[in-house]
Amino acid sequence: MITVCFNAENTINQCIQSVFSQNFKNVEYIIVDGGSTDKTVEIINQYKDKINIFLSEPDDGIYDAMNKGIKLAGGDIIGMLNADDSFADNNTLSTVAEAFKQSNARIIYGDLDFVNSHGSIVRKWRTGQYSHGLFNWGWMPPHPTFYCKRELFHQFGYYSLEYGTAADYELMLRFMHLNRINAFYIKKVLIGMKIGGISNKRIDNRVKGLFFDLKAMRNNDILFPLITLIFKPLRKVNQYFR
Repeated sequence: MITVCFNAENTINQCIQSVFSQNFKNVEYIIVDGGSTDKTVEIINQYKDKINIFLSEPDDGIYDAMNKGIKLAGGDIIGMLNADDSFADNNTLSTVAEAFKQSNARIIYGDLDFVNSHGSIVRKWRTGQYSHGLFNWGWMPPHPTFYCKRELFHQFGYYSLEYGTAADYELMLRFMHLNRINAFYIKKVLIGMKIGGISNKRIDNRVKGLFFDLKAMRNNDILFPLITLIFKPLRKVNQYFR
């Protein structure tokens, strides 16, 4: 399990507590900090006896930090828990581990709730089982629920910094669509995700995000990238009405 963070003093404690509250204990926990200047490192150090690896140094952004964490990992399965997110319940990692065991899939993903600062659910991301071709219609799984075999990064590459805020989308495209890695869907909410991610904070970030999405589509064999670019945000509309 990998958490990357930077100046996350307001949320990092809840994130760490969420990991340690899991009833599945065979977890290698890695935290990669980007050289925080607030109290983030101080808070993390309170758990240093329980954290397997803690690295704090400047990086080239969130996906560079994720790559660092993956390269430090020794476990068979990689998952990311962002500093402002938390597991939906104490059984999440047990559920993921059992799904890998029973399905023989190399990728597991599930559902996600968006929550506000008060902890209230404001959006519900429900994906369904993947079949090849769905990415052509703007489909994608929630990256915070995405778990995969560590070997896939060695085989097909890490998060590419060429895609900016769409690096997670591009990696899932590369693994699931381009290389057709078998994936299994857990019909359960796995993560509570705080609203207000980096790609959505400003209009110019959203425009850049569209550009990076389009680039990812074109480089990963999406049939009609411009059409897919339209469908991708439209698929989010029903998240507000579930």
